[in-house]
Amino acid sequence: MIRKLHMPSPEEDAEIRRGIEADDEARELTDEEIARMRPAAEILPEVVAAYQAGKLKMRGRPPKAKRKIQVSIRYSPEVIQHFRATGPGWQTRMDEVLKAWVAKHGNKPE
Repeated sequence: MIRKLHMPSPEEDAEIRRGIEADDEARELTDEEIARMRPAAEILPEVVAAYQAGKLKMRGRPPKAKRKIQVSIRYSPEVIQHFRATGPGWQTRMDEVLKAWVAKHGNKPE
């Protein structure tokens, strides 16, 4: 797969540099540091080989047995405003309301 490299505009580059300068914990690498860099396969060949062979465990939360399905849907503004006003977790609360409706009404034909 060939990836197209997108270079930042001069304005974007200036914004990036300002962000770096404002952060105590971030800095640009020097030319010497970049010259000393080596590919991971050269430094840790066994780790790269294990990763490529699929022998390394995935990091993060394990997948759920019953995964949710991502969809795109449109709701009335007042519905979204109501649930968003309830604070973080509003989408989960919407899901719970819809699940309760399904449990009550099931697959009954209208």
